[in-house]
Amino acid sequence: MLYYFLALFSAAVIVMLNNRTNESNRWSAYFLCSASIGGLSDLFMRNELLVMAEILQFLNYTITPYGVFVFSLIYSGAMNSKQSKKKAKLFLAIPIVLMAGIVLITSNKQWFFSLLLVWSTPYYLISCYLLTASFWKEQDVRLKRSRFITTIIIVPTLLAVLFFIYVAKVVSPDFEFFNYISVFIIYSLAIALLCTFIYGVLGVKLRFEHDPLEGTMRAVSSGAMMLNHTIKNEIGKIAISTENLKNMLPESNQQSTQQMQIIMNASNHMLEMMNRIHSQLKDFTLKEAPVQLDRLIEQCLMQHEGLLKKQGISVTAVYELRPIVICDAVHISEALGNVLMNASEAMPVGGNITVRLEARKRGIELSVKDNGVGIQADRLGQVFEPFYSSGKTGRNFGLGLSYVYNVIHKSGAKVELDSREGLGTRVAFVWPRKKIL
Repeated sequence: MLYYFLALFSAAVIVMLNNRTNESNRWSAYFLCSASIGGLSDLFMRNELLVMAEILQFLNYTITPYGVFVFSLIYSGAMNSKQSKKKAKLFLAIPIVLMAGIVLITSNKQWFFSLLLVWSTPYYLISCYLLTASFWKEQDVRLKRSRFITTIIIVPTLLAVLFFIYVAKVVSPDFEFFNYISVFIIYSLAIALLCTFIYGVLGVKLRFEHDPLEGTMRAVSSGAMMLNHTIKNEIGKIAISTENLKNMLPESNQQSTQQMQIIMNASNHMLEMMNRIHSQLKDFTLKEAPVQLDRLIEQCLMQHEGLLKKQGISVTAVYELRPIVICDAVHISEALGNVLMNASEAMPVGGNITVRLEARKRGIELSVKDNGVGIQADRLGQVFEPFYSSGKTGRNFGLGLSYVYNVIHKSGAKVELDSREGLGTRVAFVWPRKKIL
């Protein structure tokens, strides 16, 4: 039983240390901790510390289904607003308080485990459903694999715990469940370890978070900002020295002057590129306010109208609704502009862009669809990664869509991308209901 405790507690520590600021990470660590303490109760029992053993067993039986349920609600995205999460956490904790009262009133194990089964069964079953449904409904290829791994690690073991502990204890309170449940715990740990080796990064594949790119953006932002500052300083020195040296050359020395001009042009280009990298990767704070989304779209299209027409690209805007959305108008407009520029690059000989604003089951969607060259299937999972570039014009230095991802993610929405090579690309911004007035 001590190995049981060490295995689950170690898993909890690893998950927490990967990203303690992520709420789903924290709750996964909480329920792993509550599950692990069951392994200590046997140790206390053998040392005749009966009261401590019973307290640990109570916490193990009651807090584990609660922690699992809250984790599943947060991880699956079933609840998004802070207010609804807070209410749900308080409401779902009521059975734990009631069970504590029952323990103080009676020591009848049959009563305890019967009542425990009544409320823990829906907690476990709904949790399994939420985890499975979140994988099944996910359309993003990157996220779907991550959710699949989470589901196959957790769901079979939860069902085994429900049957071999909670149901079995009602039938026989003295039932020795550990030999059965240990098989499923070993299974979960083995799958987790296997996935770690296959995909290489423990923090990405075992971290229960909504988006694997979150850590990548943080790492790239911090590293690139330091590198960017250093490179800009050195390029600035080159540009100034080149300008001074050019002024010192006699006008008759045209060849040297020409070479100096080439160096100056290259320096200016590098400075421009580093400024672009800085603006796209630096962390920013959103200033959200109610925004008439269709008007924001119209203004953005007007700003890009000249360039799009010059490239022979026509734009069709379809507004099935005209919602007011809580967002940062400046950053959303810039993100939409980046998508429009990517679409124009995909149509070098002209084409059509369709911008559509429509309702979704749980919110609204703003989509931009082009009929350009499309993206190869094996590259779809890379397009939001920092510094990934299709190599068409290099105007974004591979940062356009990573910036889009960052903005939309911070806005509490999500980005969806569908593309077929030779048929075009569709990028959609999806806002949940809580962001709509």
